[in-house]
Amino acid sequence: MDAMTEKRTPQRALLPLWAAVLAAGLAAVMMDLAYPEAAVWILAFPATALVLVSLIGRRFGGALLVGVVYGILFFGLLVSWTSRYLGPVPWAALSVLEGILTGIALVPIALAYRWLPKAFPGTAGRLLALPALVAALWVGRELFVGSWPYGGFPWARIGMSQAESPLAPVSSWVGVSGLSFLMVFVVAMLIEVARMRAWRRPLLVIAPAALVVVLLFTPLFPTSSSGSLRIAAVQGNGPTGYFDDREPFSVIQAQTDATAPLYGEDVDLLVWPEGSLDGDPFQIDALARRMTLLANRVDAPLLANAATGRDDRYFNTSMLWNPDGTATQLHDKRHPVPFGEYVPDRAFFNALAPNLIGLIQREYTPGTNAPLVTVDGVPVGLAICFDVIYDDVIWQGLNSGAEVLVFQTNNADFRGTDENLQQLAFARMRAIETGRSVVNVSTVGTSQIIRADGSTVTSLDADEAGAMLEDVELRSGLTAGVVLGPWVQVILLWGGLGALLVGWWRARRR
Repeated sequence: MDAMTEKRTPQRALLPLWAAVLAAGLAAVMMDLAYPEAAVWILAFPATALVLVSLIGRRFGGALLVGVVYGILFFGLLVSWTSRYLGPVPWAALSVLEGILTGIALVPIALAYRWLPKAFPGTAGRLLALPALVAALWVGRELFVGSWPYGGFPWARIGMSQAESPLAPVSSWVGVSGLSFLMVFVVAMLIEVARMRAWRRPLLVIAPAALVVVLLFTPLFPTSSSGSLRIAAVQGNGPTGYFDDREPFSVIQAQTDATAPLYGEDVDLLVWPEGSLDGDPFQIDALARRMTLLANRVDAPLLANAATGRDDRYFNTSMLWNPDGTATQLHDKRHPVPFGEYVPDRAFFNALAPNLIGLIQREYTPGTNAPLVTVDGVPVGLAICFDVIYDDVIWQGLNSGAEVLVFQTNNADFRGTDENLQQLAFARMRAIETGRSVVNVSTVGTSQIIRADGSTVTSLDADEAGAMLEDVELRSGLTAGVVLGPWVQVILLWGGLGALLVGWWRARRR
């Protein structure tokens, strides 16, 4: 291949548009299979490769079409569980919105493939600078979709697909976004190796091969054992779905029945899931008395959750209920789910779908208190349901000294779907990323206690009532993933955009 041909190649579309669209659709299917329930994590790599190959050489319109096809189909498959109770309209709306945002945010990657080979045409530019920029822009897309609009939906970060893979420990060094970057970087580098036919020069193949080996054998970032806490987690399997028929106090009764086998056991902390109460115990004396009775029977504080009202506002609140009937430690959910727990711009959306919007009467307020409670001097980090996917909640708990993480969730509205297994995989990634044991307890399952290395201590199957009781290991010290994670995100987001502008400027000059 002569020099002029090599310079022209990066600007030529590798696939005709029709083939690129088909490849994007195939990539969406493969990427969905990388997440639970299938959880074939290795498929994330060929899926990424198909997306990138489809974008190479595309102009704005073609790149947008490829990205939108990939985004809508991927999200449509990944979050199909959103149609479980409310039907196809919310599912279609979420999939189309996230798909369009994904398509828009993939266009800069196509621009990087057009500009950077002109700006930096040498071997280092092709094998290092271009893949690094592509990977940074991919992470920037994840951060964009995960933070906007209405707080975003960071459910589909590629790093989160690796909970069962040997690459998961890498997140303890660079965070989940750093893992996403390295995964895409490897794929983009291998694409350039193939395009440049670098296998003819063995020295050029050493770099990607060495990186793959390093990623596969990266150990967990070390944290220190600091004792144990005997935690009981109860899965009541009660009628906690939005449309479940229920009698008065049937939810707390289900939790009480599942807790009964723990009477007389040695327990330091009793954990109930999100939505484990029928109402606000600060306003319903019967609930408060029942909780006090349970805490005394188990002889341990009870971490429960309910909708609470304060100052004419509603919160999704986890509370540490003491045997003396007091509850001074509260945590309110930081990121209420738009169109699930509140309706942004209600008047506008009510005009579009009044029947659906009318179902959501209560407006939850975002919490501002720390995601942390202290039990016998042990800081316990918290996340309520979907808050497990928001880095700021997890990082704040760790930076406040949390030595164990407790995630409370209510999956009753998604029985029989992949939602619980996806959320459980994210909890497993959080254990690995933070070097902390995780107690993940659901109303209806699957609930698990997970070690800091991601392995499972014990589990409760879905749709079964039961209790888990274990000496859960406490750990101290922050992983590099927690310390560096916020900086990695800032550098990749703004560094990627800045590098793209530099590439455009140099390409024009050259």
